[in-house]
Amino acid sequence: MTQLSDQIPALHAALKQVPTFQDVALDSLIPMPTSGLAHDHVILSGRDLLLRVPRQSQMRLDAERNLRYQAACFQRMEASGHTPKFHGYLPPSKTVPMGALIVDHIHGTVLSAPNDLPAAAKALAAIHALPLPDRTKRAPLIDQTDPMAETLAEVQGQAAFLPQAELDSDSLRMIREELSAAQQDVTALPKAPVTLISFDAHPGNFLVNDDGTAILVDLEKGRYGGAGFDLAHATLYTSTTWDVATYSEPSREDIADFYQCWRAALPTALGDSLAPYLMPMRRLMWLWSITWCAKWRVESGKQLRAAKHEAQDTEDWSAENTSASLIDHVRGRVDLYLSPDIIQKVRQDWS
Repeated sequence: MTQLSDQIPALHAALKQVPTFQDVALDSLIPMPTSGLAHDHVILSGRDLLLRVPRQSQMRLDAERNLRYQAACFQRMEASGHTPKFHGYLPPSKTVPMGALIVDHIHGTVLSAPNDLPAAAKALAAIHALPLPDRTKRAPLIDQTDPMAETLAEVQGQAAFLPQAELDSDSLRMIREELSAAQQDVTALPKAPVTLISFDAHPGNFLVNDDGTAILVDLEKGRYGGAGFDLAHATLYTSTTWDVATYSEPSREDIADFYQCWRAALPTALGDSLAPYLMPMRRLMWLWSITWCAKWRVESGKQLRAAKHEAQDTEDWSAENTSASLIDHVRGRVDLYLSPDIIQKVRQDWS
């Protein structure tokens, strides 16, 4: 894996091609410790800005489309007041293969549950309540007409990795039972209302300002879909225990309070229309996460892909794409979440 510090000269040279950054000094680019599988981050000291440097596209986009998609996510959610502002991007090149986004550097503390869950609920409600643009203006973001059915199709695509993931037989049985139940939910319910959502609202993606405002800082997976997916992702066991810094196990009462706080922050009619889908989407979001774990277990053993700036699909879960310490952490989480005891524990949320 190429170290982020080795990329600083190339990022600096690319940044100087942007008119408003021609005077930026090399030593003002300060790499941050790696904390995620998809991005590195570089502080632009003295400007309160951050470079988000992709290592891959989790949405299987080429490098240019990946940047344009992420830019749209930041731009669409900015009006909520709970996301960083977007300031442009560095295009992909041979020296900066995946390019980089320029966004606000948010100064805050990591989200602490359960105390900060109401702040996260209000942040998500502010995003979900944003006016929907006309369908002709929603590109390049994914625009689901049937969020439950289309997300289930994504889950089923990831579930293709289950046979190769060396699962315990009880784990495999329970996951298949839940897949069947999710299909029944999709059949029984009418199409869910669509709002702008993050689709990556786990606690580690929030920072909390001094005034208590929660800021959602990782927006690369935004889409027009089901708001219940965000609420689930913020409070499922597979989310709240993922990051060491934000590890928590909120009680049922804490989670109920989170949902109620979100509902209170929404226009009444919107909250009423979304209410029937919240628990079915909780199950489906867990299935998305657990089948991703199976996929990662299989894909992480593959070799690192090369020449990403020329590839049509830059998704790359190879363990070689990330530091060994982070891979060890992810492997530990994946093993835990795929274990029969934890699957049975999480199922109790809706059973």
